[in-house]
Amino acid sequence: MPTVEDLVERLFAGNRRALSRLLTLIENDTPEGRRALKQIYPRSGAAHTVGLTGSAGAGKSTLSGALARELRRRDRTLGIVAIDPTSPFSQGALLGDRIRMQDLTSDPSVFLRSMATRGNLGGLAPSTSGVVTALDAFGMDVVLVETVGAGQDEVEVAAMADTTVVVLTPGAGDDVQAMKAGIMEIADILVVNKSDLPNADLFYRQMSAIYESYSAARNGWQTPILKTSGAEQEGIEALVDALDQHRAHIESTQQREAHRIEQARHQVLALARQRLIDQLVADHTTDGRLDEIVARVARREMDPHSGADELIA
Repeated sequence: MPTVEDLVERLFAGNRRALSRLLTLIENDTPEGRRALKQIYPRSGAAHTVGLTGSAGAGKSTLSGALARELRRRDRTLGIVAIDPTSPFSQGALLGDRIRMQDLTSDPSVFLRSMATRGNLGGLAPSTSGVVTALDAFGMDVVLVETVGAGQDEVEVAAMADTTVVVLTPGAGDDVQAMKAGIMEIADILVVNKSDLPNADLFYRQMSAIYESYSAARNGWQTPILKTSGAEQEGIEALVDALDQHRAHIESTQQREAHRIEQARHQVLALARQRLIDQLVADHTTDGRLDEIVARVARREMDPHSGADELIA
């Protein structure tokens, strides 16, 4: 049985099986996975991390596949992290991107990892950043993170990605979604997907008008609005060009270092928050205190805020 150190050494040598085993350890947040990340993290940071987000049904999975094919045509190696929602009842998930991207799974320069959210409300599984780190350290040129698609609150990916692509669709009410602050503020590139649908041109003009009135250049970068059709592979070359331009921009304007500080801050606080909550729940589940407080709140003897305060105290 190989040790974690053996697996890490094989990962650095380009062994895909070692990568897969380490990703499982990291995704399950095992002690071995944490030990591996300590060794892997210093060797990461070279990949271009791209977050793909937007409302459910926007065609993100199809667009991810189209992006992957164009990146491979340009001889880029690629890691894809596809997040699927978890059932609140069975805790299961249909990891559908493996089905949609069958033609890519045999490419040795593409590594596809499907993950479940495991109940996380931010659109990403808690261990996503660790999985991205391992793919980065493996030597992938680009790591593409496709999120669940839960709506305008799904902005977690912006704290992880170098470039955030927001995908909108004609006829899905996304013109209203776009006017809500979360989605507006995280988009480095805005994509009107399914551009072959009726009213796509009208929707594109509406989005252009909204952004023209809303979006001033951020740190010298003006968010481009592109039309694509992932199913028809249309507009994908222009999208990859925009990804390259945004990366060149953040490198040339020294924004990358500032963004990495924000990434690190987000990751440290998110993990600390999760571990504190897990420890709190574990301690007070064991001694029965949590059940006692919950029962008092249910009987309206105590309000939820007071219950939370008492649990923490």
